[in-house]
Amino acid sequence: MTDDDATRETHEQHEQHEQHEHRGRGGLGALGRLAGARPSRSQVVVAVLLALVGFAAVTQIRTAEDDTSYSALREQDLIDVLSGLSGTSQRTQAEIARLRQARDELQSESSRRRAAVEQAQGEVDDLQVLAGLVPVTGPGIRVTITEETGTVTVSSMLDLVQDLRTVGAEAMQVNGTARIVADTSVEAAIGGLVIDGQLVESPYVVDAIGVSNTLARAVEFGLGPRQQLEADGASVEVEELASLDIESVRKQETLQYAEPAS
Repeated sequence: MTDDDATRETHEQHEQHEQHEHRGRGGLGALGRLAGARPSRSQVVVAVLLALVGFAAVTQIRTAEDDTSYSALREQDLIDVLSGLSGTSQRTQAEIARLRQARDELQSESSRRRAAVEQAQGEVDDLQVLAGLVPVTGPGIRVTITEETGTVTVSSMLDLVQDLRTVGAEAMQVNGTARIVADTSVEAAIGGLVIDGQLVESPYVVDAIGVSNTLARAVEFGLGPRQQLEADGASVEVEELASLDIESVRKQETLQYAEPAS
């Protein structure tokens, strides 16, 4: 190789190197210009829209997956809850029915028991009145018998008492002290009558509780108590009263031998 050829080759290499550096500086300059350039408003809007679309797509996919799992879980939970509520409701309804039946039975039993007690108490009250063990009050009559020319006989007094009892007299007394009952005894005595051991004297005031006009007719009918008493030499006066108190009572006797039959 001659000196000219070497010189020419060296020159060509130098030119190639300068061109390479120029392209490098040109590329860096372009990148710098691109880096320093501000994006336009339309570019920003497009970028934001693309980002939103991407985010919405990802969110929709995740939401769909979550909804699917939650929906399945929620449905199962609801089935379990509804099944539990249904069972609880059935048990509650059964318990309510049982309690209502028990209440009705208790009320029925209580009503029967109360009715039996009331009936028994009514019978006791009636027996106490008939036995002369309690004071009583009610409508009735008062018969006043005054000896004038003679003496009232035991039979005339007993007939009066029996006739009054026959027409419904529920309670009777003589002179406010001697209670007249089924087993009352009447005896003649000097100065009066002895009724159940008590001496009563004229005027004899007989009080009887019942239907007043019925009791009065029982005294007044022909050949009845009035006529017999007048035949004994006594005067008879009958009063019908809307309210009459009988306060005398008999002492209750203690039974020594008799017992209720089983």
